[in-house]
Amino acid sequence: MFGIIRPCRHSLPEPLQAAWLAHLCGLCLALRDGHGQLARTATNYDGLVISVLVEAQSAPSRRQAGPCPLRGMRGAQVADGEGARLAATVSLALAAAKVRDHVLDGDGVFGRRPVAGPARAVARRWDRQSGWAGGRIGFDTTVLLEAADRQGELERTATAGSPLLTLTEPTETATAAATAHTAVLAGRPGNAAALHEAGRLFGRLAHLLDAAEDQAEDEAKGAWNPLTATGTTRAEAERLCRDAVHGIRLALAEVEFTDDALPHRLLVHETRRAVDRVFTPATGATGPGIPQAPERPHPPHEPREPRGLLAGCAMWALLACSCQLLCCEHTDPWSGERREGFCSRHGNPCDGCDCGCDACNCCSDCSCCDSCDCGCDC
Repeated sequence: MFGIIRPCRHSLPEPLQAAWLAHLCGLCLALRDGHGQLARTATNYDGLVISVLVEAQSAPSRRQAGPCPLRGMRGAQVADGEGARLAATVSLALAAAKVRDHVLDGDGVFGRRPVAGPARAVARRWDRQSGWAGGRIGFDTTVLLEAADRQGELERTATAGSPLLTLTEPTETATAAATAHTAVLAGRPGNAAALHEAGRLFGRLAHLLDAAEDQAEDEAKGAWNPLTATGTTRAEAERLCRDAVHGIRLALAEVEFTDDALPHRLLVHETRRAVDRVFTPATGATGPGIPQAPERPHPPHEPREPRGLLAGCAMWALLACSCQLLCCEHTDPWSGERREGFCSRHGNPCDGCDCGCDACNCCSDCSCCDSCDCGCDC
């Protein structure tokens, strides 16, 4: 699971938490139903924003889903309809691009020949499937594929002093196209321009936060990073991120929503928390004046003998197809280490949570909620 929007239970009121989970499950099931079990691994936190935006401009569309480990083996009403299908289409196309990048860069297991070949085949299949699915809802995925290709070329030519925002342009273009199409599906074409701008800035924000979050690790591994490659300081990157969050809020204010509570929470509050999480990791604060949150110790665990390649792949497939890889605490298929899943991060409000937000102050220093019903008190 990847993405910059990672709300915890005490940052979303219960009705919005339930709606968010409905969209997450709806995205996962739309990927499975349209593209097979393996496609569920393309489920991501940010992709469900597409589904949220379609529903927020129209009316909820739900269907009954069967038991899933994500919900403690309980059934649930999950998001359905064209919003979930658009979210699945975009997520699959971007996942295909991500797989190709991993193969080209030789990242981890993707650098091994027995894995690289099948991974390329999966990426090609996902490209075809996302294109077919996008055509059924009037969305041309060519803009996403072209953006991914352009991204690689820009990265190869970037040098110290190159404008950082030149490198974020492909991501901005891709997300802008997807968010603008939510207005088309919802039957509100007048919202397209504002949503295009909100999506463009969200793409910029996601790209910059990913770069800032990975910079230390990338430098240690000698991997390419846009901040390092262009010589951009973290202070400048943070300024650009906070400007993007502000711009998203202004753009959303121009959108005519049926119910703006969840998109406001995710795209205004959670983006601000994401910036704080990346640039103030020691405190995990959610805004100026928020008390520091001490880091919680992790229990020790016994090291285990790593699995071989084939055994690891087989166990990974089993965990992925049963949702354990994405949803529950599980043993890493290769290293044998315990990994935290979605359920453990979204259980009791503060059990094991290191988000650092203060439930009573999640909207401090904020004046953007005067006219919305997102559940905050500011």
